Amino acid sequence: MFNFRPFIFSALLSTALITNLTASAQTEMPKTEPDPPKQWHLMDLKEDGYFGISIKQAYLFLKGKKSKPVVVATIDSGVDTLQKDLKSILWVNTKEIPGNGIDDDHNGYVDDIHGWNFLGGAGGKADFTETTEEVREYNKLKGKYADLSEATATDKKAFAYWQRVKTVYDTTVNKARTETEQLQPIMNALMATSGYIKKSLQIGANGTFKETDLVRVKTTNDTLSQSKYVWSTIFSQEGGNKTNATIIKDLSEYLAKLNNDLSPDLDARKRIVGDNVDTMDHKPYGNNLLKFADASHGTGVAGLIGAVHGNNYGINGVADNVRIMAIKAVPNGDEYDKDIANAIRYAVDNGARIINMSFGKKISPHKEWVDDAFKYAASKDVLLVMAAGNDNDDMDKQPDYPNDTFLDGSSTDADNVINVGASSAKLGDHLAGDFSNYGQKNVDVFAPGVKVTTIDTDAEFNTEDGTSFSSPITAGIAALVLEYYPTLSAKQLKQVILQSATPLSGTMVYKPGSKTEKVDFTTLSKTGGIVNAYKALQLAATLQGERK
Repeated sequence: MFNFRPFIFSALLSTALITNLTASAQTEMPKTEPDPPKQWHLMDLKEDGYFGISIKQAYLFLKGKKSKPVVVATIDSGVDTLQKDLKSILWVNTKEIPGNGIDDDHNGYVDDIHGWNFLGGAGGKADFTETTEEVREYNKLKGKYADLSEATATDKKAFAYWQRVKTVYDTTVNKARTETEQLQPIMNALMATSGYIKKSLQIGANGTFKETDLVRVKTTNDTLSQSKYVWSTIFSQEGGNKTNATIIKDLSEYLAKLNNDLSPDLDARKRIVGDNVDTMDHKPYGNNLLKFADASHGTGVAGLIGAVHGNNYGINGVADNVRIMAIKAVPNGDEYDKDIANAIRYAVDNGARIINMSFGKKISPHKEWVDDAFKYAASKDVLLVMAAGNDNDDMDKQPDYPNDTFLDGSSTDADNVINVGASSAKLGDHLAGDFSNYGQKNVDVFAPGVKVTTIDTDAEFNTEDGTSFSSPITAGIAALVLEYYPTLSAKQLKQVILQSATPLSGTMVYKPGSKTEKVDFTTLSKTGGIVNAYKALQLAATLQGERK
């Protein structure tokens, strides 16, 4: 599942918003915290007051130096290959002749010009609407284990796995049911109040509005006053740069995801892709189509890494000389272990030096396949950068998958893997993203991930929270370092990024998920710091490259 922050209303919205629909028209409007600047994640704390990655200082340090292009793979939801900020920086498989229906380079993938879609099927389709792994596993195993007990089960290890699956399944389904009951009335309220606002603004049924437009709404009756209050509250929570249409779309997609857990289509994979997800038979599957309705996430991730510089459009990516290899393997739901293992191998075999992985899940039925792919990447000197996740969990106690604690005991902290949590724009007690996973052993470092703006599909832009954005910002730093210091190994890239993240000792922050408990920021990750491009480059300049 994508490691962006799900569209979740705060307790204020989920419990009080509907009540507020019938509140007095004189209710005081909520105060809105100003959003940080559009590209705060690139800024410098000392110079700008925002805890970004000091990109201006980084490029001043690099002035006069020459770079070499670096291929960065994004294992994600695909990309919009026509996006103006990405089109010219997409990786191109020069060994393949576009559109001839032949596997010219004999790598097993037909017409893989910019990457591959492991969720693809015949007729240009893709299995991009999935459920969680625990729902799939529960339904697969319940016929065999539901009527057994620990005493009657003959295979104790398999039964223990079933018990874990069932526990996670019950939690997931109960959460989906509860949130659907809470959010569906809010969805109905947003649809209704949006109509009243649009009518007042005279913008038509297909028009959109932002927070700044609300000042023009003349509250001539209680219904309009209440509608204005609702949207002021929503914008104060979700950010004033979003439109009503974007917020409704996000909530609609989140409700659809919840429904996928409650009423899963368990035959979609077989019907669309046609393979056996429980067999690693190395038979070709998928297609070369990278843009579907769910490409927003992958497009945004790719943009943060390397969106074109200086084109007076969109954003500037962290790195200025990358080629994005787009691999579609993550649906709106949980990814399959088979796809992730194959996606990593595809990226490695086709020249990627860095792989970004902004996804994660709670159950991994074929973890050994992914472990082997991690090891394969290490053997080929490829860096893996991963999002820590958005459940405000301690990953030292509740690990997500994939991870670099291998089943065979060969690793508990791989030299080529960086796990990234999310930080916010301002130094203070809210520095750690309230949603971010953390862990002094299993999260390596934090990076900007709160109210980060990036590109979207169809020439749009998006501001979101999530470790999904922290990870590509970190991958972008790694790519920038590698552009100018190409002999550094994956191990050295990890070393550079971690050692250049200055521990913030004594900085007390709210522990993710808590509104009362404060902890020292250094307890939330291995480094206790936040990534910094300028410091990483300074350190890289002192190293002798180990790349073979």
